[in-house]
This record gives sequence, C-alpha cells and structure tokens, in this order.
Amino acid sequence: MKLDTSLVARQYEASRPVTAPLDGAAGSPLAGAAADFAETLRQGEAAAMSAMTNGADPHTLVQALTQTELALETAVAVRDRVVEAYQEILRMPV
Repeated sequence: MKLDTSLVARQYEASRPVTAPLDGAAGSPLAGAAADFAETLRQGEAAAMSAMTNGADPHTLVQALTQTELALETAVAVRDRVVEAYQEILRMPV
C-alpha cells in the first residue's frame, strides 16, 4: 500500500495544534522539571563529546556524567511511582 506523501504531510500539519502544549503549561512545575532534565542530558552529552574530541578535563566529564545519572535515576523513580499509582487506581472498585 503506497501512501501519498503530501497527504501524510497534510495530516501531520493538521494534527500539530492538537499536540501543542497549552498556554498555561509552559510555566507548570512539570514542564520546568522536564526542561531541567533535558538540559542536564544535553550538558552531559556536551561534556562527553568535549572529552572525546578535545581531551577536556576528566573531572568535568565525571561530574557531568554523575549529574546525568542522578537525573535519569530520578526520572525513572518518578515514572515508577506514577505507574504504581495508576495501577492502584485501576484496582479500585467502582
């Protein structure tokens, strides 16, 4: 089955407003935490690339990787708690 690429592009463009964040969501604590998490990952990647290409300070690399690991462990812990709460809600009798 061959799809017309222009049709797919039009459908994607039509669905973009639906998935866009709400106006008030930009200042929410969750959005701020997600932005901080993404920035921590970017800094870790930048430090790793710098260490591989320029031979940057290894202490900076270790510090950036430790911060990235801590951020990832925190995100996984939050995700696990959310999934656990959702499962608990599903078990509740109606």
